[in-house]
Amino acid sequence: MTDDEVEAAEEYAGRPGTRRRRRGPVLIAGGFVLVAAVSVVGALGLGGSGGVGDGDGAARSRSSQVVKVGKGTLTRQTEIDGRLGHGPEVPFPVKAEGTVTWLPQTGRTVRRGETVLRVDDRSVVLLYGSLPMYRDLDVRRSEATGPATSGSKGAGADSTAGSGAGTGETRERGARVTTTPLRGMDVKQFEANLSALGYTGFTVDESYTRLTADAVKRWQGDLGLPRTGRVDAGDIVYAPGAVRVAGTSVRVGAAASGNPLSYTSTARMVTVNAPATDMSWATTGSVVTVGLPDGRSVKGEVASVGKDAFAGGAPGDGADAGTGGGDGGGDGGEGKAATVAVVITFDDQGALGRLQSGPVTVRYVEKQRKDVLNVTVAALVALAEGGYGLEVPGSDHSGSGSGRFIPVRTGLFAGGQVEVSGPGVHEGMKVRIPK
Repeated sequence: MTDDEVEAAEEYAGRPGTRRRRRGPVLIAGGFVLVAAVSVVGALGLGGSGGVGDGDGAARSRSSQVVKVGKGTLTRQTEIDGRLGHGPEVPFPVKAEGTVTWLPQTGRTVRRGETVLRVDDRSVVLLYGSLPMYRDLDVRRSEATGPATSGSKGAGADSTAGSGAGTGETRERGARVTTTPLRGMDVKQFEANLSALGYTGFTVDESYTRLTADAVKRWQGDLGLPRTGRVDAGDIVYAPGAVRVAGTSVRVGAAASGNPLSYTSTARMVTVNAPATDMSWATTGSVVTVGLPDGRSVKGEVASVGKDAFAGGAPGDGADAGTGGGDGGGDGGEGKAATVAVVITFDDQGALGRLQSGPVTVRYVEKQRKDVLNVTVAALVALAEGGYGLEVPGSDHSGSGSGRFIPVRTGLFAGGQVEVSGPGVHEGMKVRIPK
């Protein structure tokens, strides 16, 4: 069977102009009926290169339906199954130790400055950033005996410069205390969040000074926490932005150990396990059409493509398409086609309506031909000497009389149409659809 015939079979296997892919090769069963039927027409002697058809008996069996050869763009799409959701689940890196005393509901959105959970009745707060909370934040202090220097400002006074930088000395219970700012990019990330929450009086930089600590005391007071000016590693969790609580792995009263809860993005997206053998469409920025369960279609964009292939599908509907990993899907993947996780996002979340999750159909353009002559596939006739042709109807009044057959070259099959070309074919030409 030629490539053209295979394409014709695929065309009639399902939706016109759309080929169907799931997690393996395209389904084309049933499409061979078309090719077989067309071949029968040629075998009956109705074909002939530019010749005249058989006698009146054959003419009476022909259809009187006539169509025109058109000109335009043909687009063939391929369908693949996907799932709408909120993307991969990520565990919260909670470092607080103690007993869980409050948990949020699944599906709740948590934003900057809000409580993720409570441990020992103490809030663990969400802030935005890429660095994890890996250490306590506080000004460094060192004590020394002997009288304070001339620069001392007395008991409890902050001698740090107004910019928040530098080393200062204070007198506490008769001892000389030296304070040194804690420095690092994690400090700057925390101070940027503190500033975004509306707290002032310090400079957003890489130095955690007494001025920063004073702002922290005000923040702690608003949270109902002890006003220490010190931020413990367990007081904060970081995420890239607002998050949606995906689930919890502990109950209230349990120890806050491991990963007590996980989160996803607040934005809805589609995850596709695409066949690793057909990834030409899956490039970052490519536009696709997503068919929703309610029958509507919306435009989406490929946001990320996995780096690893998995036998039998990526591990879970929410697999991280940006990184991949694992050893190939584990048990049950043997003998199944390898797939790569592709994530599709939407600029207009409102276009998705109220639907939060469910199966969807992703359609992408496989081939496209612009400004080509085309005709309905049903008009093709298999010629006895091979190849395809079109029947130009006779000149009688009904148009059902004997006609001549013009051989044509076929190109792209799409949308129930086929691209045709040849010396005798032109736009607007009338051809007959055989019975």
